Amino acid sequence: MELVVGVDAGGTASTAVVATTGGTVVGRGRSGPGNPLTAGAGNAAAAVAAAVESALGEHSPALVRAATLGIAGPATAAQFAPALAALGVTGPVTVVGDVVTAFAAGSPATSGAVLIAGTGAIAAAVHAGAVVRTADGLGWLLGDEGSGRWLGLQAVRVAVRDWSAPLAAQIAARAGVTSADDLVYWAQALPWEQIGALAPLVCAAARGGDTHASAIVGQAVSHLVRTLDDLGADGPVVLGGGLLACDTPVRDGVLATLHARGRRPSTGRDPAAGAAWLAARPLTTLTPAALHEALLGRP
Repeated sequence: MELVVGVDAGGTASTAVVATTGGTVVGRGRSGPGNPLTAGAGNAAAAVAAAVESALGEHSPALVRAATLGIAGPATAAQFAPALAALGVTGPVTVVGDVVTAFAAGSPATSGAVLIAGTGAIAAAVHAGAVVRTADGLGWLLGDEGSGRWLGLQAVRVAVRDWSAPLAAQIAARAGVTSADDLVYWAQALPWEQIGALAPLVCAAARGGDTHASAIVGQAVSHLVRTLDDLGADGPVVLGGGLLACDTPVRDGVLATLHARGRRPSTGRDPAAGAAWLAARPLTTLTPAALHEALLGRP
Protein backbone atom coordinates (compact mmCIF):
# COMPACT_ATOMS: atom_id res chain seq x y z
CA MET A 1 0.00 0.00 0.00
CA GLU A 2 1.26 3.43 -0.96
CA LEU A 3 0.13 6.47 1.02
CA VAL A 4 0.09 10.22 0.64
CA VAL A 5 -0.32 12.97 3.22
CA GLY A 6 -2.25 16.20 2.87
CA VAL A 7 -2.13 18.96 5.47
CA ASP A 8 -4.08 22.15 5.98
CA ALA A 9 -1.88 24.17 8.34
CA GLY A 10 -3.79 27.19 9.57
CA GLY A 11 -3.43 29.85 12.20
CA THR A 12 -5.89 28.05 14.50
CA ALA A 13 -5.19 24.37 13.87
CA SER A 14 -3.40 21.91 11.62
CA THR A 15 -5.43 19.14 9.99
CA ALA A 16 -3.89 16.14 8.26
CA VAL A 17 -5.34 13.49 5.95
CA VAL A 18 -3.60 10.24 5.07
CA ALA A 19 -4.91 8.46 1.97
CA THR A 20 -3.94 5.75 -0.45
CA THR A 21 -2.83 6.71 -3.94
CA GLY A 22 -6.13 5.20 -5.04
CA GLY A 23 -8.12 7.81 -3.16
CA THR A 24 -9.16 6.04 0.04
CA VAL A 25 -8.80 8.08 3.21
CA VAL A 26 -7.26 5.90 5.92
CA GLY A 27 -6.66 8.43 8.68
CA ARG A 28 -7.19 11.96 9.93
CA GLY A 29 -5.39 13.98 12.55
CA ARG A 30 -5.54 17.40 14.13
CA SER A 31 -3.11 19.46 16.15
CA GLY A 32 -2.26 23.07 16.99
CA PRO A 33 -1.54 26.10 14.79
CA GLY A 34 0.71 25.37 11.81
CA ASN A 35 1.26 28.84 10.37
CA PRO A 36 4.96 29.67 10.89
CA LEU A 37 4.25 33.40 10.76
CA THR A 38 1.98 33.34 13.79
CA ALA A 39 3.06 30.20 15.65
CA GLY A 40 6.79 30.38 14.92
CA ALA A 41 8.63 28.03 12.57
CA GLY A 42 9.51 25.43 15.20
CA ASN A 43 6.06 25.32 16.76
CA ALA A 44 4.38 25.17 13.36
CA ALA A 45 6.54 22.26 12.21
CA ALA A 46 5.88 20.41 15.46
CA ALA A 47 2.12 20.94 15.12
CA VAL A 48 2.09 19.68 11.53
CA ALA A 49 4.14 16.62 12.51
CA ALA A 50 1.75 15.89 15.39
CA ALA A 51 -1.27 16.08 13.09
CA VAL A 52 0.41 13.77 10.57
CA GLU A 53 1.45 11.30 13.29
CA SER A 54 -2.14 11.19 14.54
CA ALA A 55 -3.49 10.67 11.02
CA LEU A 56 -1.04 7.86 10.31
CA GLY A 57 -2.24 5.87 13.31
CA GLU A 58 -0.93 2.33 12.92
CA HIS A 59 0.27 2.88 9.33
CA SER A 60 4.01 2.97 8.78
CA PRO A 61 5.42 6.40 7.81
CA ALA A 62 7.67 4.56 5.39
CA LEU A 63 4.61 3.94 3.20
CA VAL A 64 4.18 7.67 2.54
CA ARG A 65 5.23 8.44 -1.02
CA ALA A 66 4.56 12.19 -0.92
CA ALA A 67 3.18 14.94 1.29
CA THR A 68 1.62 18.27 0.34
CA LEU A 69 1.15 21.01 2.90
CA GLY A 70 -1.16 23.98 2.39
CA ILE A 71 0.07 26.91 4.46
CA ALA A 72 -0.96 30.56 4.72
CA GLY A 73 1.82 33.05 4.10
CA PRO A 74 5.39 32.43 2.97
CA ALA A 75 6.74 29.02 3.94
CA THR A 76 9.14 26.46 2.50
CA ALA A 77 9.35 22.69 2.55
CA ALA A 78 12.68 23.00 4.36
CA GLN A 79 10.81 24.34 7.41
CA PHE A 80 8.65 21.20 7.68
CA ALA A 81 10.49 18.30 6.01
CA PRO A 82 12.83 17.60 8.97
CA ALA A 83 9.89 17.27 11.38
CA LEU A 84 8.17 14.80 9.05
CA ALA A 85 11.42 12.96 8.44
CA ALA A 86 11.74 12.54 12.21
CA LEU A 87 8.47 10.59 12.05
CA GLY A 88 9.91 8.36 9.35
CA VAL A 89 8.33 10.08 6.33
CA THR A 90 10.94 9.93 3.58
CA GLY A 91 8.83 10.93 0.58
CA PRO A 92 9.11 14.44 -0.87
CA VAL A 93 7.38 17.29 0.97
CA THR A 94 5.77 20.06 -1.07
CA VAL A 95 4.50 23.33 0.38
CA VAL A 96 1.82 25.33 -1.44
CA GLY A 97 -0.37 28.26 -0.44
CA ASP A 98 -3.50 27.48 1.51
CA VAL A 99 -5.56 29.04 -1.28
CA VAL A 100 -4.20 26.35 -3.63
CA THR A 101 -5.40 23.54 -1.36
CA ALA A 102 -8.71 25.35 -0.83
CA PHE A 103 -9.23 25.40 -4.58
CA ALA A 104 -8.16 21.76 -4.89
CA ALA A 105 -10.71 20.85 -2.21
CA GLY A 106 -13.52 22.06 -4.44
CA SER A 107 -12.46 21.31 -7.99
CA PRO A 108 -10.24 18.92 -9.96
CA ALA A 109 -9.66 21.62 -12.58
CA THR A 110 -6.14 22.89 -13.17
CA SER A 111 -7.26 26.53 -13.35
CA GLY A 112 -9.97 28.65 -11.81
CA ALA A 113 -10.72 30.92 -8.88
CA VAL A 114 -11.20 30.47 -5.16
CA LEU A 115 -13.04 32.91 -2.89
CA ILE A 116 -12.29 32.45 0.80
CA ALA A 117 -14.03 34.19 3.69
CA GLY A 118 -13.12 33.10 7.18
CA THR A 119 -11.31 35.23 9.70
CA GLY A 120 -9.88 37.06 6.67
CA ALA A 121 -11.01 37.28 3.05
CA ILE A 122 -9.19 36.74 -0.23
CA ALA A 123 -9.83 35.70 -3.81
CA ALA A 124 -7.13 33.98 -5.83
CA ALA A 125 -6.67 32.81 -9.39
CA VAL A 126 -5.03 29.39 -9.48
CA HIS A 127 -3.25 27.85 -12.46
CA ALA A 128 -1.37 24.55 -12.51
CA GLY A 129 -1.16 24.37 -8.74
CA ALA A 130 0.09 27.91 -8.22
CA VAL A 131 -1.46 31.25 -7.34
CA VAL A 132 -1.09 33.65 -10.25
CA ARG A 133 -3.18 36.57 -8.99
CA THR A 134 -5.01 37.67 -5.85
CA ALA A 135 -7.57 40.25 -4.76
CA ASP A 136 -7.92 41.57 -1.20
CA GLY A 137 -6.30 39.38 1.44
CA LEU A 138 -4.80 42.61 2.78
CA GLY A 139 -5.43 42.04 6.48
CA TRP A 140 -7.94 43.64 8.82
CA LEU A 141 -6.45 47.14 8.64
CA LEU A 142 -6.41 47.52 4.86
CA GLY A 143 -8.91 44.99 3.62
CA ASP A 144 -10.35 41.52 4.33
CA GLU A 145 -13.73 43.03 3.52
CA GLY A 146 -16.63 40.68 4.12
CA SER A 147 -14.58 38.45 6.43
CA GLY A 148 -15.53 37.26 9.90
CA ARG A 149 -13.37 39.91 11.51
CA TRP A 150 -14.95 42.54 9.26
CA LEU A 151 -18.45 41.37 10.30
CA GLY A 152 -17.53 41.61 13.97
CA LEU A 153 -16.02 45.06 13.57
CA GLN A 154 -19.10 46.39 11.78
CA ALA A 155 -21.33 45.01 14.52
CA VAL A 156 -19.30 46.81 17.20
CA ARG A 157 -19.48 50.01 15.18
CA VAL A 158 -23.26 49.71 14.92
CA ALA A 159 -23.52 49.10 18.65
CA VAL A 160 -21.53 52.16 19.72
CA ARG A 161 -23.36 54.40 17.24
CA ASP A 162 -26.88 53.11 17.89
CA TRP A 163 -26.93 51.90 21.48
CA SER A 164 -30.71 51.40 21.43
CA ALA A 165 -30.52 48.86 18.56
CA PRO A 166 -31.29 45.22 19.39
CA LEU A 167 -27.96 44.21 17.88
CA ALA A 168 -26.20 46.55 20.31
CA ALA A 169 -27.81 44.72 23.23
CA GLN A 170 -26.47 41.40 21.95
CA ILE A 171 -22.97 42.80 21.45
CA ALA A 172 -23.05 44.40 24.90
CA ALA A 173 -24.11 41.12 26.48
CA ARG A 174 -21.28 39.28 24.74
CA ALA A 175 -18.78 41.94 25.84
CA GLY A 176 -20.17 42.15 29.36
CA VAL A 177 -20.58 45.94 29.25
CA THR A 178 -23.47 48.28 30.03
CA SER A 179 -22.66 51.43 28.08
CA ALA A 180 -21.42 52.49 24.69
CA ASP A 181 -18.35 54.06 26.28
CA ASP A 182 -17.49 50.79 27.98
CA LEU A 183 -17.89 48.97 24.67
CA VAL A 184 -15.43 51.35 23.04
CA TYR A 185 -12.84 50.56 25.71
CA TRP A 186 -13.61 46.84 25.43
CA ALA A 187 -13.11 46.86 21.67
CA GLN A 188 -9.89 48.85 21.90
CA ALA A 189 -8.42 46.43 24.44
CA LEU A 190 -9.62 43.26 22.74
CA PRO A 191 -7.09 41.29 20.66
CA TRP A 192 -8.05 41.75 17.04
CA GLU A 193 -8.45 38.06 16.36
CA GLN A 194 -11.27 37.96 18.91
CA ILE A 195 -13.35 40.51 17.00
CA GLY A 196 -13.98 37.79 14.43
CA ALA A 197 -15.60 35.66 17.14
CA LEU A 198 -18.61 38.00 16.89
CA ALA A 199 -19.33 36.87 13.32
CA PRO A 200 -21.60 33.93 14.30
CA LEU A 201 -23.64 36.33 16.44
CA VAL A 202 -24.09 38.67 13.47
CA CYS A 203 -25.08 35.81 11.18
CA ALA A 204 -27.59 34.45 13.68
CA ALA A 205 -29.09 37.89 14.19
CA ALA A 206 -29.40 38.36 10.42
CA ARG A 207 -31.14 35.00 10.13
CA GLY A 208 -33.48 36.18 12.86
CA GLY A 209 -34.42 39.29 10.87
CA ASP A 210 -32.38 41.92 12.70
CA THR A 211 -32.21 44.98 10.45
CA HIS A 212 -28.68 46.06 11.33
CA ALA A 213 -27.26 42.55 11.13
CA SER A 214 -28.98 41.94 7.79
CA ALA A 215 -27.49 45.16 6.43
CA ILE A 216 -24.01 44.11 7.59
CA VAL A 217 -24.38 40.70 5.94
CA GLY A 218 -25.62 42.34 2.75
CA GLN A 219 -22.57 44.59 2.68
CA ALA A 220 -20.31 41.58 3.29
CA VAL A 221 -21.85 39.79 0.32
CA SER A 222 -21.30 42.84 -1.89
CA HIS A 223 -17.68 43.14 -0.78
CA LEU A 224 -16.93 39.46 -1.39
CA VAL A 225 -18.54 39.40 -4.83
CA ARG A 226 -16.65 42.57 -5.75
CA THR A 227 -13.40 40.93 -4.61
CA LEU A 228 -14.11 38.02 -6.92
CA ASP A 229 -14.94 40.46 -9.73
CA ASP A 230 -11.68 42.32 -9.12
CA LEU A 231 -9.84 39.05 -9.61
CA GLY A 232 -11.25 38.69 -13.11
CA ALA A 233 -10.50 34.96 -13.35
CA ASP A 234 -12.24 32.56 -15.72
CA GLY A 235 -13.03 28.92 -15.03
CA PRO A 236 -14.68 27.22 -12.06
CA VAL A 237 -15.16 29.06 -8.78
CA VAL A 238 -14.60 27.40 -5.41
CA LEU A 239 -15.92 28.85 -2.16
CA GLY A 240 -13.95 28.28 1.04
CA GLY A 241 -13.56 29.46 4.62
CA GLY A 242 -16.05 29.27 7.45
CA LEU A 243 -18.39 31.98 6.16
CA LEU A 244 -18.65 30.48 2.66
CA ALA A 245 -18.19 26.75 3.21
CA CYS A 246 -20.69 26.52 6.07
CA ASP A 247 -24.40 27.33 6.27
CA THR A 248 -24.38 31.11 6.79
CA PRO A 249 -26.39 34.01 5.36
CA VAL A 250 -23.17 35.29 3.81
CA ARG A 251 -22.85 32.08 1.82
CA ASP A 252 -26.53 32.28 0.86
CA GLY A 253 -26.07 35.81 -0.47
CA VAL A 254 -22.90 35.05 -2.42
CA LEU A 255 -24.47 31.95 -3.97
CA ALA A 256 -27.63 33.85 -4.93
CA THR A 257 -25.59 36.58 -6.61
CA LEU A 258 -23.36 34.18 -8.51
CA HIS A 259 -26.28 31.96 -9.53
CA ALA A 260 -28.06 35.02 -10.93
CA ARG A 261 -25.01 35.54 -13.14
CA GLY A 262 -25.07 31.95 -14.35
CA ARG A 263 -22.09 30.79 -12.26
CA ARG A 264 -22.32 27.60 -10.23
CA PRO A 265 -19.53 27.58 -7.64
CA SER A 266 -18.51 24.46 -5.77
CA THR A 267 -17.47 24.35 -2.12
CA GLY A 268 -14.10 23.34 -0.74
CA ARG A 269 -14.87 21.98 2.72
CA ASP A 270 -11.81 19.77 3.27
CA PRO A 271 -8.57 21.49 2.22
CA ALA A 272 -6.45 18.79 3.87
CA ALA A 273 -8.04 16.24 1.53
CA GLY A 274 -7.46 18.71 -1.30
CA ALA A 275 -3.77 18.69 -0.35
CA ALA A 276 -3.80 14.89 -0.35
CA TRP A 277 -5.30 14.97 -3.86
CA LEU A 278 -2.44 17.19 -5.01
CA ALA A 279 0.07 14.78 -3.49
CA ALA A 280 -1.55 11.67 -4.97
CA ARG A 281 -2.25 13.03 -8.46
CA PRO A 282 1.20 12.19 -9.96
CA LEU A 283 1.24 8.75 -8.31
CA THR A 284 -2.19 7.33 -9.07
CA THR A 285 -3.55 5.33 -11.98
CA LEU A 286 -6.87 7.19 -11.69
CA THR A 287 -7.79 10.25 -13.70
CA PRO A 288 -7.58 13.51 -11.75
CA ALA A 289 -11.37 13.77 -11.70
CA ALA A 290 -11.84 10.18 -10.51
CA LEU A 291 -9.22 10.61 -7.80
CA HIS A 292 -10.86 13.85 -6.69
CA GLU A 293 -14.27 12.20 -6.43
CA ALA A 294 -12.79 9.30 -4.46
CA LEU A 295 -11.16 11.63 -1.94
CA LEU A 296 -13.66 14.45 -1.76
CA GLY A 297 -16.90 13.30 -3.35
CA ARG A 298 -18.67 15.12 -6.11
CA PRO A 299 -18.07 18.92 -6.19
